[in-house]
Amino acid sequence: MNSTRQQKIASLLQRELATLFQQDGINVYGCMITVTKATITPDLSIARAYLSIYMAPDKDAIIAAVRANTKDIRYRLGQRVKDQLRIVPQLEFFIDDTLDYIENIDRLLKQ
Repeated sequence: MNSTRQQKIASLLQRELATLFQQDGINVYGCMITVTKATITPDLSIARAYLSIYMAPDKDAIIAAVRANTKDIRYRLGQRVKDQLRIVPQLEFFIDDTLDYIENIDRLLKQ
């Protein structure tokens, strides 16, 4: 069960990460990246962000590049939320494949 504080921090992190990826998604990663969901552990130490990747031939390579830049992303996130959070949580990134799953179901239903 998520507390209200967890939900507020997760929402803040989702919004700020989305802004970061919007600013440098095309320039750095060569594709469009959106943050579909963010969750945070009860002790507020680890944040998990689920990314939806568009216009990329190899999504695994993009998520590997994002994970390689986690330190830089966390630093930039800390600069943006320094007034709201005392400690910026560790970041973990995962591919959100729900849209691919929905498209696959639609394709199967049309056949």
